[in-house]
Amino acid sequence: MPAFGPGTVALSLGLCLCAGQLVAASPASAATAPTAVTPVAATTAAVKVTPSLASTTSTRKLKWGSTLKVTAKVIDPATGKVAKGTVRLQGYSNGAWRNLDTDTVKTGAVTLTAKPKSTLWVRTIFTGSGYNQKVTTKVKVKVVASGAKVLAEAKKHKGALYKYGASGPKRFDCSGFTKYVYKKTTGKSLPHKANSQQKYGKSVAKSKKQVGDLIIFRNGSYGYHAGIYAGNGYIYDSPHTGARVGKHKIWNSNYVVRRLVA
Repeated sequence: MPAFGPGTVALSLGLCLCAGQLVAASPASAATAPTAVTPVAATTAAVKVTPSLASTTSTRKLKWGSTLKVTAKVIDPATGKVAKGTVRLQGYSNGAWRNLDTDTVKTGAVTLTAKPKSTLWVRTIFTGSGYNQKVTTKVKVKVVASGAKVLAEAKKHKGALYKYGASGPKRFDCSGFTKYVYKKTTGKSLPHKANSQQKYGKSVAKSKKQVGDLIIFRNGSYGYHAGIYAGNGYIYDSPHTGARVGKHKIWNSNYVVRRLVA
């Protein structure tokens, strides 16, 4: 019969003999070690595309009262197709950018418009889902005086009472009225006398007169009254004592036309 030592007995009982002591073996030591679970990586955020934005300005020199047109086209470089989104036309003046017009890009180029009253910088900005914002380089548009601007200023003083020798801003005589309006709108200084004013500006045929032109009525060749052409045979003027600035029919064919704006 084989002999059994303490170690043999211990092993048969699942025990460990350590330094003369019997120690029960850990159940975990007999089991397979669990595999570490690696956390699932977060889904990578969709990368936005930077589109190409091209814009064309209709002019860099605009007459006051005219419409500025800016055409913009946006292309997705990944597909070569038009990128859908929104384009804004902005103007910079008085220290801030302001929206002038907005349109949605769908299948092609968009045309944005504005009627700026003074010289300013303009730019276009595109925003769209899945795209980075794109901004064009700013472009300077110079707004110059026009007949429309002259007439608009003349209309502001409708109702002002005539006063001999007065040149505004509340009372006017005839040449004081034209002197004030042209200075305000064009920066040009006219003398305070109708006869002298007929020597200023470009001579224009009566049949070619335009809104905003200076009209000087004459007795022979002497200029005695001044007004601003309002179109359709009318002028804005400050007629005489007791009258007020207003729109009046041209009553005499003896007059000359002078153009002080483009």
